[in-house]
Amino acid sequence: MSEYKTIFGKAIKSLSSDPTDAGAEGQIWYNTTTGSFRTVLQSFAFSSGGSMPVARDLGTGGGATQNSAWVAAGENGATVLNSTAEYNGASWTTTGNIGTGRIRLAYGNNGPESAGLATGGFTAPSTVYSAVEEYNGSTWAAGTGLPTTIQFAGGTGPQTANIILGGTPPSTRSLEYDGSTWTTGGSSSENLSNYGLAGIQTAALAFYGSQNYGGGPPYRTTGEEYNGASWSTVAPSLINQRGSGAATGTTSAAIFLGNSTTVTSWDGTSLTNEPAMSQSRGNGFSGGLATSGVVSGGSAPGSTANVEEFDRTIYSPIAATWASGGNMGTARFRFASAGTQTAALGFGGYASGSGNQSVTEEYDGSTWSPGGSFPTTRRDLGGCGTQTAGLGFGGIDPGSITSTVTEEYDGSTWSPGGSMNTGRRYLAGAGIQTAALGFGGYTTTSVANTEEYDGSTWTAGGTMGTARNRLAGAGTQTAGLAFGGMTTVELNNTEEYDGSAWTTGGNLAVARRYLAGAGLQTSALGAGGYTGTANTNSTELYDGSAWTASTNLTTARRALSGAGSQTAGLGFGGYSTANSAATEEFTGEIVQLDYKTISDS
Repeated sequence: MSEYKTIFGKAIKSLSSDPTDAGAEGQIWYNTTTGSFRTVLQSFAFSSGGSMPVARDLGTGGGATQNSAWVAAGENGATVLNSTAEYNGASWTTTGNIGTGRIRLAYGNNGPESAGLATGGFTAPSTVYSAVEEYNGSTWAAGTGLPTTIQFAGGTGPQTANIILGGTPPSTRSLEYDGSTWTTGGSSSENLSNYGLAGIQTAALAFYGSQNYGGGPPYRTTGEEYNGASWSTVAPSLINQRGSGAATGTTSAAIFLGNSTTVTSWDGTSLTNEPAMSQSRGNGFSGGLATSGVVSGGSAPGSTANVEEFDRTIYSPIAATWASGGNMGTARFRFASAGTQTAALGFGGYASGSGNQSVTEEYDGSTWSPGGSFPTTRRDLGGCGTQTAGLGFGGIDPGSITSTVTEEYDGSTWSPGGSMNTGRRYLAGAGIQTAALGFGGYTTTSVANTEEYDGSTWTAGGTMGTARNRLAGAGTQTAGLAFGGMTTVELNNTEEYDGSAWTTGGNLAVARRYLAGAGLQTSALGAGGYTGTANTNSTELYDGSAWTASTNLTTARRALSGAGSQTAGLGFGGYSTANSAATEEFTGEIVQLDYKTISDS
């Protein structure tokens, strides 16, 4: 103890529980409960990402963060591609085509989604390009052409500060782009192609490289850094050096990935071998930073759609879970819901073999019990509110008549409320009993209109961009969320409501109808549903701009109901192969410090 205090200026503390703040990183304490010395240290790890829509390699790509990466051009086997795709951290969306489909473009992180660059390239049998194209996040436009044709070069940086190095035939040249003009930069000490570069024009790194046309040996023997004028040696070659690797980061914190499973980091002084990728790949695509990024596609050999995300962090997440709760008393689907995970309400609905239901049930976090009978028996209705102040509206009655009826629940009894202006079924709801939303649905066709309830009267609200039915809802009257559903096919689009108008939000990864929704506009939960061909157990989380995949429901089912929040949600009832009474409780991902036990061995 005294020696540690002498060295570090402080004694080791004795604590009954581990500290929870980030300041614990690098500290050592004695946990009296576990009887062990403990600390918190950074760790580096890979996890699976959403697969690319088209397997590809030998193209271009980039991205400022793990959740905003892009790829373009390249090849899928023998097929040359001109497509572009963007990654949101969970799924890919296809955007505008590049003007000239080609392969062997400059490798590296070539800018963010809003300022990407594609330089040089090749198409069989012998065309090498000087073409330059600029990406704005949705479309491509011609940029200023290179002063010479180039393939197999390295490239890094955004449109206004990009640098490319080398190329085939092997070269020492570097060229700099300011968004309009190419100028010659400093020369590398090695005559190479097949680079993977990191950084920007005034602060770049080159470690990967090969003198061989196909990316094989001999390889680069040194690592070099560029200061905007000249290249200088900063380190030996990479561990397990290769050509055609992906790279991202800065001159003080970079990551180099491939052309194997090998991953190497650079901290501005030294190289470190990191945990390996799950799949060997070359000619792939990288985005993000050295602390949090994504590597996608490449040749494995042969084009791959595989995506891996990497993170360096002092935190260790505990994955989200769905756990079994108490079964409902009446198995059913196409019913409405309200409340929280520990105080939920389910009412109305339909059960195969027994028709529409008038049953109300209340959940206390473990058990369902009967509530007041729902007066107007119906299914496919909207619901919102709380267990002691619930609201049910619209739907379809046993005579197949679309309903305008609204009923209010006080925790024991339902009473009439103001009628909706447009009777409809398959609608969604959000908000509370005195400030509710009803939107979408079906009359004789899908509808887009919205109605707002003030506790007594429904009035017209803003019209949705997409008419739809069998959708899910979440949020409040002034910050609502509509997602999924169908018109003639299942939908994945999301819309956000601000109290007067709907605007477009991020797309679900899984298009579906009859899904459950819960939470708020900026932290919503979507689970289950029907894809058009099968029930799904897919769960997705919304952060106000994008959906990300989470832990799946245990049982795939459709027409279930949801309640609660993104971190403490419920999915209950529905239909799998029969009427379901099952309840599942969702606990969102918990992020805690990554504690290490220090052993004396």
